[in-house]
Formats: sequence, structure tokens, C-alpha cells
Amino acid sequence: MAQVQYYGTGRRKSSVARVRLVPGDGRIIVNKQDIREYIPTEALIEMVKQPLVLTETLGSYDVLVNVHGGGFAGQAGAIRHGIARALLQVDPEFRTVLKRAGLLTRDARVKERKKYGLKGARRAPQFSKR
Repeated sequence: MAQVQYYGTGRRKSSVARVRLVPGDGRIIVNKQDIREYIPTEALIEMVKQPLVLTETLGSYDVLVNVHGGGFAGQAGAIRHGIARALLQVDPEFRTVLKRAGLLTRDARVKERKKYGLKGARRAPQFSKR
């Protein structure tokens, strides 16, 4: 018998996470590693779990994630976004809870490009009066 799986794609900065929710005991596997081995800080791990906590499904699904691009914070945000989207497939009733928490909205903030004539995106060269 085919196992039920729910999919969601999450994005944040330059990270993309492909998330699969499988009925299980609550393990979170990121790139074939346990989340505690992959993501270094507890705050980011809690951020990843946020959609599961809000919908009270923390112990009922295993989360299998493939994520690439960006750093730890961007990847954690992408995983959270992907989990939230996958939970919508589990139960459309979760939409109001997830939407109210802002977990379904793709965070559009990305690094601003450097402009010519400046040292960075907005940092101007030091001004010399004389």
C-alpha cells in the first residue's frame, strides 16, 4: 500500500526547501541528517517547528526535507515555509491558523545589490571636505 505523503516547497532569501510530511513520530530529517546535527542553534530549530506546534501536529508527522542555497537562517526559514505549505494539504482548516501567524507568506526580503559608485548597496565612500 502506498504511504500518504504531503509536499510543500518553501523559499527564503536564496534557500529552497522541498518538504515531505509522512505520518510518523515527529522526526525532522534535513538533507539525510537529524535537524539537531544540521541546524546549529536551538532558536532556528524552534522556528522550524513553529507550524507544527501551531497546528498541534508535532508528534504525528515525520518531516523529510531537501534544502539547498543560502545559510542556516535562510534555510530554516525555507523549511518553515515548506512545512506550513505541506500542512495545508494535510488539512485546509489549518489555513487560518497558519495565515494569522504569517507562515504562508513568502518573506520577500533579500540582500540588496551593490550599486556602482558606492562601496555597498547604500554605503557611500568616505566624504573628504578638503
